[in-house]
Amino acid sequence: MIIDRDDVAGYDVIGDVHGCARALCQLLQELGYQEQHEVWRHPERKAVFVGDIIDRGTQIRDAMRLVRRMVEAGSAYLALGNHEYNAVAFAFDIDAPADCPRRQFQLRLFRHLQLTLQEYRFHEAEWRDTLAWLRQQPLCLEFSHFRVVHACWDPLRIGQARAIHDGCALRDEQFLLDSMQRGTEPYRVVERLLKGTDLRLPEGMTLIGADGIERNRIRTKFWKKMPATYGDVLFQPDKLPDEWMQRALSDRDKERLLHYGKQEKPLFVGHYWRRGTPKVIRDNIACLDYSAVKSGRLVAYRMGAEARLYNEQFAWVSASL
Repeated sequence: MIIDRDDVAGYDVIGDVHGCARALCQLLQELGYQEQHEVWRHPERKAVFVGDIIDRGTQIRDAMRLVRRMVEAGSAYLALGNHEYNAVAFAFDIDAPADCPRRQFQLRLFRHLQLTLQEYRFHEAEWRDTLAWLRQQPLCLEFSHFRVVHACWDPLRIGQARAIHDGCALRDEQFLLDSMQRGTEPYRVVERLLKGTDLRLPEGMTLIGADGIERNRIRTKFWKKMPATYGDVLFQPDKLPDEWMQRALSDRDKERLLHYGKQEKPLFVGHYWRRGTPKVIRDNIACLDYSAVKSGRLVAYRMGAEARLYNEQFAWVSASL
């Protein structure tokens, strides 16, 4: 479903909040929103959230309540992030046997959710209601002149998601169950839309990230045309050694990559923990995740009727509030 213009002057697309509720209030205020009866509203515009409202920050519950109230009041839209998916998947059929492969998948999600679960530990009914509400939200959003997805716009996986409750695929219990099983189509849909594209490093190579976790995969660009090396496609804060950056991609590596063309609608994503001053990746792609929860910036793009994106349209606040 393509969302029409809603008779609004424009949209404010907002990056990963990650529990930074105070920063979100400040950003909304600077964008011209006002709080009325516990709902932030703009007289002419609507907000669009790219997902990852929960986890990591210190005001997770407040952030989730703020965003939910806006969505329910019609002053905002939300596309789910991988952290919202993690919460829903972790809690679904939580009494499954410990040796069940699906339960093992769920338990691996726990480390991402500890702060969120701690905030809701005395609000269990509210948490269950929040999870039920999140299941009703879409995995992607498309407007008449731009698109929003948490990590990657892959036409094949977007089509599969849209075929189930018009993109609100987590409403479907079988889809949700299958999405926790590696190798299934629902698993691939969630991995691609909410986590993006990646490549396995050459055999025996691993990378220890700034978070201390050792990985054998790197996040990759999904818009690079005819890449030749790992350096051409790397898209993550953690860098590779120079000799790895120059290493040639195999034909199989290249087959795994996507290409979001320059002729496509403007696309907004989050997820990728960028740093520095917000700017467009290309004139039809912008990432709005600028590491808010790591004392970075909580970022918005003021989208009007433009067909191409401009650096002057970014707005942000410091998230160290």
